[in-house]
Amino acid sequence: MIEVVNINKSFDGNDVLKDISAIFKKGNTNLIIGQSGSGKTVFLKSLVGLHEVDSGEILYDGRNFNRMSRKEKKLIRQEIGMLFQGSALFDSLTVEENVRFPLDMFTEMSLRDRRDRANFCLKRVNLENVNHLYPSEISGGMQKRVAIARAIALNPKYLFCDEPNSGLDPRTSIVIDELIQEITKEYNITTIINTHDMNSVLGIGEHIIFIYQGEKYWEGSNKEILKSTNKELNDFIFASKFFKKIKEDGGFV
Repeated sequence: MIEVVNINKSFDGNDVLKDISAIFKKGNTNLIIGQSGSGKTVFLKSLVGLHEVDSGEILYDGRNFNRMSRKEKKLIRQEIGMLFQGSALFDSLTVEENVRFPLDMFTEMSLRDRRDRANFCLKRVNLENVNHLYPSEISGGMQKRVAIARAIALNPKYLFCDEPNSGLDPRTSIVIDELIQEITKEYNITTIINTHDMNSVLGIGEHIIFIYQGEKYWEGSNKEILKSTNKELNDFIFASKFFKKIKEDGGFV
C-alpha cells in the first residue's frame, strides 16, 4: 500500500500539487487521470522520488519515503517496477538483455539464474522465442510487453505505469491493460497508472483519482465514474461523443 498525506509541490512559485491525499491499495489497479497540465505527471514523479515534495508525506507500507536517507530510498526503489511511456527499451540490447538489465544492475544472481528469470518474465507476458531480437524488430505492442517483463523482473511490490497505452491501437491497448491488471492481482502489487485513456479508466479503473488544476477533485471506481455529478470530471470524460453516448444510455451493464 502507498499512502499520500497532504502533499504539496510548486515550481517557481506556481502551485502544481495542492494538499493531495490518497490511499493506493495492494492488488488494485489505481489510476490517476486528468487533463494535460493538471499535475498528474508531477504527482506520479513525486511518488517515486523524481520530484521532492515541498510538504506532506509519502508512505510505502508505513515507511516514510520523505524522511529516508539516500541509501534507504535506494532500497525502496529496488522494490519498484517502472513502465515508461514509449516503453524506453534500450535499442542496442536484445529483448532478453533488456529484461535482464535490472537483474544485472541490482542483484548478485548468476548469469544462468538471471537468464532463467528473464525467460520466466517473458513467458508471463506471453512472449517466447524473441530473446535474440532487438526492439526495432518487434511491434509496438510486443515492446510494451517486454517493458512489462522488465518492470516485474525484480518481483516488485510497487508498479508505476506512465501512459502505458501511448501509441498503441485500441485492441493492443486492451491486451496491455488486461495484462497489467492480471499481474497486479497475481503478485498482489500496488499498481499506479497515469493515463488519459478512457478505455483504460472504464476497463480496469478499480480505484481512480481525478486531478484538476493540482487538486484532487474526485475519487472513486470505474463503476461510479459515469454517475458522477462533478462538473470538471464530466467535462473531462464526456469530451468524447462516444462516452457521452454511453452516459446517455445509462452506462455499462
